Amino acid sequence: MDSSSQDKNLPATPQRLKKARDDGQVARSKDLSNLAVLGGGMLVLFGLAPTGFARLRDTLAGQLRFDNASVRTPELMLQRLSDNAAQALIVYLPLGLLVIALAVVALIAAGSVALSTKPIEPKLSNISPLSGFKRLFSRQQLVETFKLVGITTVVLIVAGQFIAGHAEAFATLLMRPLETGIGQLAQWLAMGVGLLLLVIGVVAAIDVPTQRFLHKHRLRMSHDEIKREHKEAEGDPHVKSQRRARQRQLAQRQSIRAVPKADLVVMNPTHYAVALRYDDATMTAPRVIAKGTDLLALKIRDVAKANAVPVLQSPMLARALYAHAEIDQEIPGALYTAVAQVLAWVYQFKAAMNGQGRMPADPQPQVPPELDPHFKKKPQEADQ
Repeated sequence: MDSSSQDKNLPATPQRLKKARDDGQVARSKDLSNLAVLGGGMLVLFGLAPTGFARLRDTLAGQLRFDNASVRTPELMLQRLSDNAAQALIVYLPLGLLVIALAVVALIAAGSVALSTKPIEPKLSNISPLSGFKRLFSRQQLVETFKLVGITTVVLIVAGQFIAGHAEAFATLLMRPLETGIGQLAQWLAMGVGLLLLVIGVVAAIDVPTQRFLHKHRLRMSHDEIKREHKEAEGDPHVKSQRRARQRQLAQRQSIRAVPKADLVVMNPTHYAVALRYDDATMTAPRVIAKGTDLLALKIRDVAKANAVPVLQSPMLARALYAHAEIDQEIPGALYTAVAQVLAWVYQFKAAMNGQGRMPADPQPQVPPELDPHFKKKPQEADQ
């Protein structure tokens, strides 16, 4: 059986999930968007209702008021209509903007936003009748159909119960004063919307994890796909270099914990830092137990000073050690003499701090120039 017919029963890898997001494929819940739009819209509407209703009422009353000047001057009526439209826009524009903002925030919070132009790129499969027929009977479409039928049924039942419970009140509404009737209608509207929000909220609470499950199900992979992806990643020089860089950075950060055990930290003076340790009873040569550049170098320096580890400024030696010695490895033989000189300085320095002898002068370690990454051969030497 070929790979195309294998069951895709393995979860998607991080690379597959990232590629899907780059292609604009994320788990989206329409019910969550509906809940945010309807709920947020009603909250904003009820918040603006007191001032907005009074302003619109006064505007409408003014528009329906006529006098001789208005009748004789049609331009005045058009100006009044334009002013009233501006008043209505002032009331409803914040409502629309806030509802859009709430919908966007809800989608971002649910992780349903992916900035990609690929979903809108023209594809022949999008207009293929066969592809459309397959999508019509896909698992996703069946779930959406059953969900829509269920929501419609529940909403009709809730609406029927609500209307049946307020039938008598509806019949007497025409007998009430206008202000009282409008207030009662607003109260019923709030109750009806509240029930609708409750239904949509329950559906959204079920739909969000369901959409995530279906999204992960669609992205499942076969053994061959995972092997192929792994081979492609292993063969990509860019991926390899990134992996090595991450491993190196992780090892350098973890090595900071070993700095308090160091005998010496060699620096240049802020760009490189290398921590050395030597125990003649257990080691045949000094070892590098931590190293780093820039901010990590400053961190190594600070940890060393906090733990009374001597810090020596020796640019050439620091650069050479950083370039040619790895963490938890012995230093190269070409640097034995230079490191021995600085270790001798450390022992004299510690003895002087204990009152045993004079403070030694800073050493000048003999570092082979070719081990310094900043060393450049003269033209005549390079030709030899």
